[in-house]
Amino acid sequence: QVRLVESGGGSVQPGGSLRLSCSVSGINFKLYTLDWNRQAPGNQRELVARISSGGTATYEDAVKGRFTISRDNVWTRLYLQMNSLKPEDTAVYYCSVEHRGRVYRGQGTQVTVSS
Repeated sequence: QVRLVESGGGSVQPGGSLRLSCSVSGINFKLYTLDWNRQAPGNQRELVARISSGGTATYEDAVKGRFTISRDNVWTRLYLQMNSLKPEDTAVYYCSVEHRGRVYRGQGTQVTVSS
């Protein structure tokens, strides 16, 4: 059974930082590309960052230079370091993986950026 559990969200002021974590089980973690997505109220879910099995990272333009995606293949965890947060980063953040033609994601963690 594939399971993803996000943690690390919270409320911060603009310019602050948060580190999100995603614990993944049920797959051979090191072989998979993994994603961080987010969904703000009234908006569609969007891809924020992606990391390949080989460690290559790609980012949505709005977060380039501020967010860093990383992975730990030993502890089967995915991370998203978010710096210089802006109010427009406010959203529910999800980690996801595609396995056997199906996309699995966790329950999400809320990030709120407000003064």
